[in-house]
Amino acid sequence: MTGRAERPQRILVTGVGSYWGGSVAQALESDPDVEAVIGVDTSEPTIPLERTEFFRTDESFSTLGDVVAATDVDTVVHAALAVDSTRMADQRLHENNVIGTLNLLAALSQDGSSVGGVVVKSSALVYGAGPRDPYFFDEDARRSTRPRTRIERTLLEVESQLRDFVEERPEVRVAVLRFGDVVGNRGHTPLGRALTLPAVPQILGFDPLLQFVEQTDVVRALLFATGRRLSGAYNVAADGRLPWSELITLAGRVPMFLPPLFTGVALGPLAQAHVLDLPLEVRQVLRYGRGLDNRRLKAAGYTYRYTTSEAVLAQSQVRRKSSRRSVHSSEVRA
Repeated sequence: MTGRAERPQRILVTGVGSYWGGSVAQALESDPDVEAVIGVDTSEPTIPLERTEFFRTDESFSTLGDVVAATDVDTVVHAALAVDSTRMADQRLHENNVIGTLNLLAALSQDGSSVGGVVVKSSALVYGAGPRDPYFFDEDARRSTRPRTRIERTLLEVESQLRDFVEERPEVRVAVLRFGDVVGNRGHTPLGRALTLPAVPQILGFDPLLQFVEQTDVVRALLFATGRRLSGAYNVAADGRLPWSELITLAGRVPMFLPPLFTGVALGPLAQAHVLDLPLEVRQVLRYGRGLDNRRLKAAGYTYRYTTSEAVLAQSQVRRKSSRRSVHSSEVRA
């Protein structure tokens, strides 16, 4: 873990069945500053774990109070928030994000709770994307457009819950990490997945400036915030904000131009074929872009491994190597 903890930590990771939660738990297992790792989720971990104690729960995390009390944890990494609406049905988003976080905070408010720090994996979706946005959003900026999608509304409601919790329990440190779009061979978000297609969607007449964060930097940032016992809000996005057309070229792809009107309808066949789903909140970014001021986390001591361009190149190189291995394997079998 980057940074030294004051004493050995007992850490609970929510969403341990996901790639992100599982990866964080796996990294914590090898940290000598971590005494115990406890994982909770609705499904068992898919990432190999050795000393993580797993507890199965429901979608609203209604049993978290019992788990927190029984395990004497002092830190929680809340990695269970859904930040990609293509991965969860709309009707489940409120239960998972809002009710789940509400139950988590209720568990931490119990008499005798030993939890002194919470790290929340959130998303830059809280800022939205619109024509009147600042060049870069800092952590204190307000979004310029009203939230139009359920995932944006749930994430904003979660942050409101967290602010209320901090007011009521100022002795508990709460760090909210708002991640930009992710690229990587395992952890990419819809725009990262788009860059893996032979022809990448681009809305005609728009060439937005975008930032990405590489998947290993996502895990490293969560570990950093946990080990350094940070509090407050932090944007997490790599240096460099590049035009979408340039990112498509860096990925070794070509653009597939979409009409500026009825863009969602034009993308319908891709979604129906399970090739690519770009929901409204993502299509807005493809129109207007989004920039995140990442100086606050760097001022705390965090160093990114990848810039935006390096992250996109790294993803494309992994994909090309994988394709070559697949071709070679097919030739050997033939």
